[in-house]
Amino acid sequence: MKKWLSASVALAMAGGLLAGCGGGNDGNNGSNGGNGGSSDNGGSSASAPASSAAASSSASAGGKKDVTLTYIASQGWIKDAEMQLAKKFEEETGIHIDYQIIPADQYFNVLKTKLNAGEGPDLFGGQSGKSEISLNYNVEKNAVDLTDQEWTKREDPLSLDQLSLNGKVYAQTIWDTSSSFVVVYNKKIFADQGLTVPKTYAEFKDLCLKLQKAGIIPLYEPIADGWHHTLWFAEPGPQYDKLQPNLYDDLNANKTNFAASGPLKTALTQIKEMYDLGFFGDNALSDTGAESANKMASGQYAMSLANQSLVTDIEKANPDMKATDFGFFVAPIADNQIYYINPGGPSKFVYSGGKHIEEAKEYLAYLAKPENLQYMLDNDPTVSNLNFSGLKDKYTDEQKKLHEMYPEQGTDIQDYVNYVNPQWMDIGKDIVAMFGGAMNVDDVLKSIDKRRTDMAKVAKDPAWNS
Repeated sequence: MKKWLSASVALAMAGGLLAGCGGGNDGNNGSNGGNGGSSDNGGSSASAPASSAAASSSASAGGKKDVTLTYIASQGWIKDAEMQLAKKFEEETGIHIDYQIIPADQYFNVLKTKLNAGEGPDLFGGQSGKSEISLNYNVEKNAVDLTDQEWTKREDPLSLDQLSLNGKVYAQTIWDTSSSFVVVYNKKIFADQGLTVPKTYAEFKDLCLKLQKAGIIPLYEPIADGWHHTLWFAEPGPQYDKLQPNLYDDLNANKTNFAASGPLKTALTQIKEMYDLGFFGDNALSDTGAESANKMASGQYAMSLANQSLVTDIEKANPDMKATDFGFFVAPIADNQIYYINPGGPSKFVYSGGKHIEEAKEYLAYLAKPENLQYMLDNDPTVSNLNFSGLKDKYTDEQKKLHEMYPEQGTDIQDYVNYVNPQWMDIGKDIVAMFGGAMNVDDVLKSIDKRRTDMAKVAKDPAWNS
């Protein structure tokens, strides 16, 4: 996978490749990084697109099936628009989708228990990423090979790469991979305080201090969710790789580690300083992502690291505020000015031990029809594009401005460096321990290295087992 994407390539492929951890307002990814998506499904009352003549003919010719597919997923991963399509799919085929939504903080334990017991559902959701699908889901054993499916030819190649092992595709990602988690800022507050978008960490720090002096909390940061604050460290990964050339590849080859990296140490040091200076407010340890829109809509906070769709939720929470009242810039940790891309996201796997494998494949093929992808895009206010070619995007003027501001782009650290995404929540715990003084910066980096080593040895990675 290429580390860097030029602006011209990115713009040329906006319909597919760029059609930003874990969608929605502030739930994961997305990681994206992280484990969730929006707490608001953001669906529409519009009806699903009419069935095609071919589909209707096929259904009537073969007769409807009396089949129920069980599908488990983490909260926030299944949007209302997809559920509307599932109803239409059932009307056409007779195949019912039984969605079982598990709270984000419990989901992976539930999924692992089912997979380890050999009792997986017909379909299961999971985050993409090579180390994630290998270690957490053991897809070569637990998931069906989907390489021959037609939709794989239209899905973003970078997304497919995050779903592949040894040349085989094991899942389908339908996600807005272009809307990275960026700093969402209140343009009125910035204008009133004479502030401009920062280009360095020093400028960002000075900006936050000025906001505090004016009685405004600089940032809303929902640390209680366990995963969100890790984004500050992971998303600016391309900058670390730029400051320390070949860092990503050297980490994957076990030629270096996190603890030996100057840029990674700088990043954690700055994040710790942000917390110590109170930039996240007094209640960050108990703040949750579900409150992000309301908190930003109150006017008490100037910024939040969030998915770009947060502005839509702010407008809903406070009709006196408009989505256009907010702008975006990248997290300037370690002086980052690179637009980081997360080509992965919540994905759909067909369980290899399921009784209805062909029907599950049929459902994924149905979702990936161009007209159904466009329906999901058009009827989900939390997304601006999806990671398939040939779709009409919904980028706002502010998003277009964001892309223009940062022509240099790269993949975030968790989606390029092996054995990072699977320990996302553990990194979050370590960072909280660092905030409280129980760990220092070096301790956190060494802890990440130890978990990477442990996972690499389990995976029999030759770079660790030579």
